Amino acid sequence: MATHDQLTEWAGLGHVARARRDVVAGWRIPDFMKVQLVEVGIPVAPRLIERVAIQSEADPGLLTSRGPLYRLTELADPDEPADRSSFGVAPETGAVYFVMPDGEAWFANSSVDVWLDVLHRYGRRVTASELLSEPDGPEEYLSEEHEEQAFAELNRLAEELKEVDPASFKGYEGFLWPGLLDRWLY
Repeated sequence: MATHDQLTEWAGLGHVARARRDVVAGWRIPDFMKVQLVEVGIPVAPRLIERVAIQSEADPGLLTSRGPLYRLTELADPDEPADRSSFGVAPETGAVYFVMPDGEAWFANSSVDVWLDVLHRYGRRVTASELLSEPDGPEEYLSEEHEEQAFAELNRLAEELKEVDPASFKGYEGFLWPGLLDRWLY
């Protein structure tokens, strides 16, 4: 499992936000997942999380195709600020979903602790990679050789994430990680 120190190592100081214990106390998710949000925190992650936006209400407030979720984060399209996507956690199960601006929810991970571990592995690899960490996206300038290297890095990342949470790779449509990694260079 990822730790707060591991997340801040690649995300940077001030880029990992911990939930307040009193905020998540009333959430209907397993207690150990609340502890993860409080003690480990959520990182700002390239291409996924611009801002940690943990809702303060005790009832899920993020309306989605899978039902209401507790909001954890936001990502806004710089060209369309009204288009906000988010990560949210399902009451009772603690499964994490990536929610599109229209409310469509894509399965991300089986639980909060697994999601934080996957974010750690994703963020560490992306920020350390010259090919994957470019802010405007590598697709605009990669040579064929660099494109092959980027695909190899993405394949290694996909295998690593799949080992952590096999359920997040049980499909393509409606699953965040396979779709995100597959379309990275397109």
